[in-house]
Amino acid sequence: MAISKKYRDKIYIVKDIILTLSEYGELNQTALFSFCGLNISKHKSILDNLENNELIQRSENKEGKRTITVFRVTEKGMNFCQEIIDPYEKLFPRKNKNS
Repeated sequence: MAISKKYRDKIYIVKDIILTLSEYGELNQTALFSFCGLNISKHKSILDNLENNELIQRSENKEGKRTITVFRVTEKGMNFCQEIIDPYEKLFPRKNKNS
């Protein structure tokens, strides 16, 4: 039996990224995409766009010889989620998983 993946509107992907980062504080790209159920190669442009619009922030942490890039949500990102995405979701709720 094949498991079908449900389509998720971009606005809800953005909200999931912002809320996941607000919940965990900061995450590396792999963990963030895993928690949000996203594909890195397919959805990386959304992450880049959020960073370019200062809704999330990227920073690099040195661990020995390795550099780990982590992301965190900005105040602007939280405000965007509360003022724009939440009202949008009230008007256009996510589709029920059973529909």
